[in-house]
Amino acid sequence: MSFTVQPNPDTKTSSALQKWGAFASFVLAVAFIVPPLIYLMGNLRETNGILTYALADFLYGPVWAASLVMTVYALRERIGERAPRLTSLALLAALLAAVMFVLVALLRSSNRNYHLLHPELHLEESQTVLIVWTTLIAGVIATGWHFLGWVFILLGSAAWTSGRLPKALGVLYLLAGTLAVLMYMAPENEGGINLFGMIISIWQGILLLRTAPKEVSTPKVNTPQPDIL
Repeated sequence: MSFTVQPNPDTKTSSALQKWGAFASFVLAVAFIVPPLIYLMGNLRETNGILTYALADFLYGPVWAASLVMTVYALRERIGERAPRLTSLALLAALLAAVMFVLVALLRSSNRNYHLLHPELHLEESQTVLIVWTTLIAGVIATGWHFLGWVFILLGSAAWTSGRLPKALGVLYLLAGTLAVLMYMAPENEGGINLFGMIISIWQGILLLRTAPKEVSTPKVNTPQPDIL
């Protein structure tokens, strides 16, 4: 009897999934930084101002949401059965955070387009409209960050429980998660959380990218061949 090394199909699928998760994590790093910079420094009156803000909404909403869910799903696959409950809860929290950020992007885009289509209303000069709008958007954003905070906290706990992620990354998860969970009380921390999110996304992307498919040994029986006279 001899042994031959054959790739396990399930392991190959898991490895491919984690590679996609690495790509999503790098995209997530971009989504953490680029949209806030556009919202902060953009100008709708510029030639490409409307297109630039539309790009920011797309990155901050659908791209951010899809990348987060894909990344957490890939991390859940990497950790495996060592922390199944924690990673499942993290995936659920990621879905809730994704919904909130898509909602923020839709609200921002629809409001901006309505203002541009109806300049005669001078809505930007209405104090009531500005107060209601700012309060609504701030509340939805804080909700999204709150759920994202639980994603980080659960992943940090899974990192310590499973041993499949670096302890230092687990500490960073817990720190960023605590800040994000409490952001509704301290919205001025959003910039710092974005920076933490970018660092975490790059780090976990590198980890997922380095994942190699595992191989298993399967026995191969050598059967004697009949002699040919």
